[in-house]
Amino acid sequence: MKISALIFGYNDYASHIAKNVAHKYNNILIFKLDSDAPRKELDSFNIERFDLSDDWSDLKNNYDMENSIAFCVLEDNAQNIFLTISLRAAFKKLNIIALSKNKESANKLSMAGANKVIPLVQATASIITNILEKPIVTEVLHNILYEKSDLKVAQIEIKNHRCFLKDNGDGIYPSEIEWNKKYGILVLSVMHVDGNSEFIFSSKAKHHLIANGDIFVVIGYEADIKKFEKLVGGTL
Repeated sequence: MKISALIFGYNDYASHIAKNVAHKYNNILIFKLDSDAPRKELDSFNIERFDLSDDWSDLKNNYDMENSIAFCVLEDNAQNIFLTISLRAAFKKLNIIALSKNKESANKLSMAGANKVIPLVQATASIITNILEKPIVTEVLHNILYEKSDLKVAQIEIKNHRCFLKDNGDGIYPSEIEWNKKYGILVLSVMHVDGNSEFIFSSKAKHHLIANGDIFVVIGYEADIKKFEKLVGGTL
């Protein structure tokens, strides 16, 4: 029976997850709902349809579910929670990774049976793209997904940019800060007020002073993330 990465969701999240687990799983299967529109970037992967029913007999018969991994990345929160409940009821030992768009859905996904929930508050596909395309970040995410790790991914809005000002009152760029040394976290990406997102060491980010309304995607231990959240006045 096949050991597989089973990705439930036909979207940009699914595309980038599939590309970044290809080194670990020879068999990658992406599940789409009937309502999902065609996406050319997913044509190279094996695609199957599903309808959120409780009938997982095909998976039971064809895949080694105890050693496979499932990613629940449906864009509708309610559907993602229902999917997680259904998979957990059918497969007690299946490793389930779920993406959530806010803290409330993250809690529900955990209660629904997800082994790991990655909260992505108001996440966008472009931010996920930036994260997954960086080798060092891919390694960190691998540890989050597959190892027993207390590392978390969070998204925090800057509401008190003054805490980043230099002694002379000048602003500061994200790339100028030693994030891990000073705050115990790693900042991966910045979404600006206009909705554009950049990896913090990109040329654009290097020329954008930290401002209120910026949203940082960070990786770190929960305690450090909470301290940083409190400092900048953001919300998880």
